Amino acid sequence: MGVAVVTGSAGGLGRAVREVLEPDHRVIGVDVKDADVVADLSDSDSRQDAVRMVREAAAGPIDRLVCAAGLGPTTPDLGVLAAVNYFGIVHLLDALADDLAAGEQSAVVAVSSNSISLDPTVDDGLVALCLADDETAARARAAELIGHTVYATSKLAVARAIRARAETFGARGVRLNAVAPGIFASPLLDQTLEDPLYGPAAEDVPIPLGRRGTPPEVADVIAWLLSDGARYVHGATLFVDGGTDALIRPEGP
Repeated sequence: MGVAVVTGSAGGLGRAVREVLEPDHRVIGVDVKDADVVADLSDSDSRQDAVRMVREAAAGPIDRLVCAAGLGPTTPDLGVLAAVNYFGIVHLLDALADDLAAGEQSAVVAVSSNSISLDPTVDDGLVALCLADDETAARARAAELIGHTVYATSKLAVARAIRARAETFGARGVRLNAVAPGIFASPLLDQTLEDPLYGPAAEDVPIPLGRRGTPPEVADVIAWLLSDGARYVHGATLFVDGGTDALIRPEGP
């Protein structure tokens, strides 16, 4: 039985991922509460503590990593939003690179969002600061923007960070991919729907399949990307949004 690490394990998607992985893996959950490893991924010191505690809990190689922890556009502190959604993913990923390389056919999935192609306000400056690993400047830049821009931008930076690491991680036998979910039932969506600004916008997002997704539907795709069935899928971002991206970008790849 391999070892899987899931961040955001107490949330809707993270919990669903944990449940789908548990039959075949010993899962180590990471979250701000109700987790095997309790850590605040918006804080660099807490991230280091999380890495240490994950290693202690794993007591050996790590075979799977799912970075599902994230905050939504209604988060009051937009610097924290950027920190969790981007740096809370890439710093953990990079810090656990050796542990993953020691695993069996190790694979990683990071959670992005279909907002990376839907939101026209994505900020190139913030993307660049994230990819340059300048967290202080990225947090300051995020504070100058608005919630949905920071959310979409941080998720785009995640997708690009995964692609940027495809060569180095692939050479070590570790597959990296991202998923870009659309609207699906979750506590994050509930917060968004309750917001007077973002709620109506979320309600208006077109979904060709005619309904919102569920956490298990996204978790099943993540599990497939982690599986041997996806053994030649590497550096990709897979949209899991009921066709929204295809509808909005019919000429996209």
